[in-house]
Amino acid sequence: MATVVALTAVVSSFLSCTSGTETLPNASKMPITGTWQLVNRTVIEKGDTVTIASDKNESFIKVINDSHFAFLQHDLKKGKDSAAVFVAGGGRYSLKDSLYSEHLEYCSARNWEDNDFVFTLTLQNDTLTQSGVEKVASAGVDRVNIERYVRLKP
Repeated sequence: MATVVALTAVVSSFLSCTSGTETLPNASKMPITGTWQLVNRTVIEKGDTVTIASDKNESFIKVINDSHFAFLQHDLKKGKDSAAVFVAGGGRYSLKDSLYSEHLEYCSARNWEDNDFVFTLTLQNDTLTQSGVEKVASAGVDRVNIERYVRLKP
């Protein structure tokens, strides 16, 4: 009898130690949560294609949690020359399979706010690629944007 009680206690202990994870609205099989450093970007606009490698004078990261995303870009000279830049934005996103949809709620370029962008994601090892159309009528933007990121280690 003591063996049955001990075994029951052990099994109960293991069952109570489960992760208790719940299905989140953006949960998907594609593990995209984390911090991502931009590697390069290709923009196709009005028939012209421009690929820009990550600039050694700037940093651009994207942070994704279970429900929100944020991006930050700034120059590495702390705004002390003519190439000073600071861009930030973020909002909610949804992810279903490889279809990633952003709703930009906040942006330093205010005419981009309250716009939706739909991208297709691919994830290979530690490289995340997102591609889709960026269309912002108030900014005169209508282009294909392909961004490649590498996951930053914690």
